[in-house]
Amino acid sequence: MKKNVALLFGSFNPIHIGHLIIAENVAHSEGIDETWLVVSPQNPFKKKASMLNQYDRLHLAKLGIQDNAKLRASNIEFNLPVPSYTIDTLTYLHEKFPDYNFTVVMGEDNLKHFHKWKNYEEILKHYRLIVYPRLGYTVDLYQDHPKVTRLEMPYLDISATQIRQLIKEGKSVRYLVPEAVYDYIQKMNLYK
Repeated sequence: MKKNVALLFGSFNPIHIGHLIIAENVAHSEGIDETWLVVSPQNPFKKKASMLNQYDRLHLAKLGIQDNAKLRASNIEFNLPVPSYTIDTLTYLHEKFPDYNFTVVMGEDNLKHFHKWKNYEEILKHYRLIVYPRLGYTVDLYQDHPKVTRLEMPYLDISATQIRQLIKEGKSVRYLVPEAVYDYIQKMNLYK
């Protein structure tokens, strides 16, 4: 029987409790065996300047999920051409893990612009999508599509941008990030 893996893509700059709540909800969704947090080297829609290096972000992600057997931090995109596009990553994963079924996890904000993604029709044709709610977005697109599932969960209004800003301002981000992530950010003086 094939393993069902959900892929939550992100820069995780840094990983925070919002990411973990989404990943946990997805991991316990019907038909999902585990959720991989795919750390992206560079999001094609984000500026590179504010980004911590990919290995530090991967380390923070691993620290954040270290006690959860259903979550895994993945560096699968580190060896792919940059910028990394979801369809290219999915194609690579399908070849590397032919016995796995992959599902793409995205927020409603991304679903709104999904038609701008490279080869989005191919993604919809071959992969399931799990869509989580985002504050300020109600997207009716793909409402009745058989491969699109809406995740019922509370709205989360936490962003890595806010967290980085708080750190720059010398304010506490305790409880916005997992304790091990908080400790590492403090110890290594990150995002100052």
